[in-house]
Amino acid sequence: MILCFDIGGTTIKGALAYSAEDIRLLPRVATPKDDFAAFVGVLRQAIESCDTKPDGVAISIAGVVDEDNGWATVANIPCIHGRDLKADLETELGLRVIIANDADCFVMAEAGIGAGKGHRVVFGVILGTGVGGGLVIDGRLINANGGFAGEWGHAPVAATQAGDPPVHIPAIRCGCGLHGCIDATCSARGLEKLHVLLHHEDKSSQEIIDLWCAGDEKAARTIQVHVDILASPLALVVNVTGASIVPVAGGLSNSQELLAEIDRAVRGRILRKLSRPLVVKAQCEIEPGLVGAALLGLASLTD
Repeated sequence: MILCFDIGGTTIKGALAYSAEDIRLLPRVATPKDDFAAFVGVLRQAIESCDTKPDGVAISIAGVVDEDNGWATVANIPCIHGRDLKADLETELGLRVIIANDADCFVMAEAGIGAGKGHRVVFGVILGTGVGGGLVIDGRLINANGGFAGEWGHAPVAATQAGDPPVHIPAIRCGCGLHGCIDATCSARGLEKLHVLLHHEDKSSQEIIDLWCAGDEKAARTIQVHVDILASPLALVVNVTGASIVPVAGGLSNSQELLAEIDRAVRGRILRKLSRPLVVKAQCEIEPGLVGAALLGLASLTD
């Protein structure tokens, strides 16, 4: 049995995972953000509440573990930021600990029980406040030891000419410090920035999508440019990885119309010719970070 956690800046969600089909949720607990001893105490209390000792602990975090030194970058939880979190928790808890980025856990969940089930190569995409992703091949997460694989949203590759007819798009500064990232132009906030750039109108991403679906010409132009910028980098990722399915989560994925446009554009730019959808809505919508952590932990039992 694996004790798994999905740890956010506000809440720690937990579960007992006996198998992929038997994941039993635990009560949520507030995250001690500034006190490492209290943070460990929450995890230790969950361990002590188990009828039998867990075989290990698997954790999903909204951050990244550097595979070179083990240090965790978790900006919204100061007490674990900058630590060799795996080593520290294994010392404190006396159990094997596995830690993965929440986007990677989402892809594990999709590959295991969601839209990617039955596919050998699954590239999962987050289109929300930011643009992220993760890669699972043969049921194994590429970032098994941490790292930045799957972070297709961050690199200065966003097109500076997009749409039909083409319009100039400046290299927008991204939160990572670079200019011209997909994250900066194709996230929900990026969609809003594009609309301001094109039409000098301040609209929320949901308003833009709703207007587009209602036939608004300005919103349609924004969506066209947005999809044009996004589709080529994603097509390149598909070509490089050989992904046969791309499940999408995050706020923008709630628009089936937008996903259909992205799917059409990406399939038109990849080498493999598919007559079925490639870019699809994620299916594991309930606690995917927790489910993914559970699947990672269970897989570790056979390593």
